[in-house]
Amino acid sequence: MVLQSWRLFGVSVTIIIYICSVLFLSMNSTPRSNQRNGQAERFAEFANFRNTRFRGFTSRTNIRWCNGLKYLKTNLPNNMITIISTLGSNKAGTTETSKSETEYRVPGLTALASFPGSGNTWLRYLLQQATGILTGSVYKDYGLLKTGFPAENIRNNSVLLVKTHEFGPNAWEPFTKAILLVRDPEKAILAEFNRQSGGHIGFASPDRYKRTRGKYWTQFVLKSLKMWEATNLSWARDFSGNVKVVFYEDLVGDLEKTLRGVLNYIEFPINESLLSCALTRREGVFRRKKRFLNFDPFTLSMRSIIKQKKLSVYKYLEKLK
Repeated sequence: MVLQSWRLFGVSVTIIIYICSVLFLSMNSTPRSNQRNGQAERFAEFANFRNTRFRGFTSRTNIRWCNGLKYLKTNLPNNMITIISTLGSNKAGTTETSKSETEYRVPGLTALASFPGSGNTWLRYLLQQATGILTGSVYKDYGLLKTGFPAENIRNNSVLLVKTHEFGPNAWEPFTKAILLVRDPEKAILAEFNRQSGGHIGFASPDRYKRTRGKYWTQFVLKSLKMWEATNLSWARDFSGNVKVVFYEDLVGDLEKTLRGVLNYIEFPINESLLSCALTRREGVFRRKKRFLNFDPFTLSMRSIIKQKKLSVYKYLEKLK
């Protein structure tokens, strides 16, 4: 009798564990369409981020915004929008209420285009701080959705601009102009490798570089370099709208001047108080801290190829600045 009870208990526990496992896997691995306008996304992995704990963020991430973030209202005639400032926090961190309304004309939809790892998320954070307006994305990154970017997957005039890593006619179609954020390919590739392994602010373990005797890392570098070149040249040469090239190095070296240039380009009025606050809170939580490896992941051959591609692409992009 006792033996039968233990067997029944064991079977029950096994069934419960199995059911829980199925539910867990279904919640975290639900298939999502990676097709858009009949074309597969080049960076489709962004559509499947769900668990932020394993992607560099936690649900407790708390960002101090310079002002309460808002969508732009689009239900006004003649492409006019209204920004309604409500309860938010000022530079000193205290709350204040404003009932003022200001109308602006929005000239089309702006893309924030880049190769992954070029600082796109950081620039979106800075623009949200400097304007109080949400930025959108063609992806639905659940890690970002829960940590400061509730307009993920919004791609219309209710947001300041829209993040994308895609290129080609289908990707360009919604946009009238673009900001092309460009970063040194060596640093961008390294940042993207870290993101794929450790999330937006995490790092790849040293063992990842040595996987399959280094072949995995070598293939990743060569494939990413090709995509880096294609992304930047495609937007710069073939996109029919206006393009403003922003180099990541300029964003780091002279943040105020670069932010002013971006805001002027998208024709959004600069609020000096919010801009000053954004400069004060420039780091936020979306810049990966520096980490020094005890080995050089790039071989001499890799660096030679990267240097050649960088020189040719930068030479073309400099003409558009």
